[in-house]
Amino acid sequence: MLTLSLATILTLALLLGSGVWIAFALIGTAWIALAFFSSFEPGPILASDFWGASYGWDLTALPMFIWMGEILFRSGLADNMFRGLSPWLNRVPGRLLHTNIIGSGMFAAVCGSSAATCATVGKMTLPELERRGYDSNMAIGTLASASTLGLLIPPSIVLIVYGVVTEQSISRLFMAGIGPGLMILALFMSYLVVWSLFRGNRLGLTGQDESGLPLAKKLHQTLELVPILLLIGGIIVSIYGGLASPTEAAAVGVVLSMLIARWNGSFDAAIFRDSLFAAVRTACMIAFIIAAASFLTSAMGFTQVPMQLARAIGEMGLSPTMLLIALTLLLLVMGCFLDGISLILLVTAIIMPLVNAAGFDLIWFGIYLVIVVEMSQITPPVGFNLFVIQGLTGKDILTITRATLPFFLLMLVAIALMHLFPGIALYLPQTMTR
Repeated sequence: MLTLSLATILTLALLLGSGVWIAFALIGTAWIALAFFSSFEPGPILASDFWGASYGWDLTALPMFIWMGEILFRSGLADNMFRGLSPWLNRVPGRLLHTNIIGSGMFAAVCGSSAATCATVGKMTLPELERRGYDSNMAIGTLASASTLGLLIPPSIVLIVYGVVTEQSISRLFMAGIGPGLMILALFMSYLVVWSLFRGNRLGLTGQDESGLPLAKKLHQTLELVPILLLIGGIIVSIYGGLASPTEAAAVGVVLSMLIARWNGSFDAAIFRDSLFAAVRTACMIAFIIAAASFLTSAMGFTQVPMQLARAIGEMGLSPTMLLIALTLLLLVMGCFLDGISLILLVTAIIMPLVNAAGFDLIWFGIYLVIVVEMSQITPPVGFNLFVIQGLTGKDILTITRATLPFFLLMLVAIALMHLFPGIALYLPQTMTR
């Protein structure tokens, strides 16, 4: 087992480090494991797994939600959110810095992509916050961290992927993401309030009070939030109430996003074409990685490595808490080198027997896993949100990383709270009608 484990790790590291596509790296690793460490022929297993991983009905929700996000990404939604939120936040400690957190949470709920949320909201808020004299590090930290919620707040592309590969209900995973997502938003906003009261206001880092806007003007700007709130609420309520499956909700969401974009006056044939092509490219990339990860999962099963690893760790007698700490450290290290979807698929291919043996609820574990993946989005050297922020601001990675550190630690607090109170994630799924 030790020889096979080392060979697998070294092969995967070599292929990923050489710049090979992630899917090809997973396929190559699985092929070598089967060819040299088992008596099974890799070819038939590869063909069977690729077919089995490509026709699942649940996967149809994936390109639809991606397309919905691409349409809204190009429709000026962030501009509407900033104008709608800013009049009501001037009297809250931290003032307009909260637009990064609330705006990212709202856009995450219709986009499902961390990088797209970061880029869309950041293009609107960062220049405005800098112009108004807000602390640049806090602006960067709140944006980079809150935009990771695109992976957690439904509809989430990563949760769809996790649900498909672990055969869990995507509807229940979506509902499970709501409580932890709101909790993380509350932690971020609470930290911002405390920072403002004890440091930001004293040093003049929270801009100027702009609360003098007439009530009629505030209400008029707030009306621009109504379409997006209806879209978010419609998707979540229809899934929670059993009125629609995630796939059906995604299809309706695409149509409604087109209507919102048209209502914004920024939807034409070019935007339709560009959003469709972008969604197809992203969905094909994810589907290819899912199929490759399915092959790696089968290869690991035939070589018995995950089972033996689970047995070895089980014999160590680790408590669930110690096991969770060990897994978190392992995943954070892996997240420094892999993107979120690849990390999810690699983890489910290798350690799910261990998770099952430890007795973790797989819905709860999926939410935990996504939160750790969110943390990897702001962890160098492969923190995608860090790259997005660098492109928007021109600042170096170390400066951006330091700005996100407090929020990284708050995510660890969120994991601890979710471990102590599993109902934060499991209450809504347990009350669903179907």
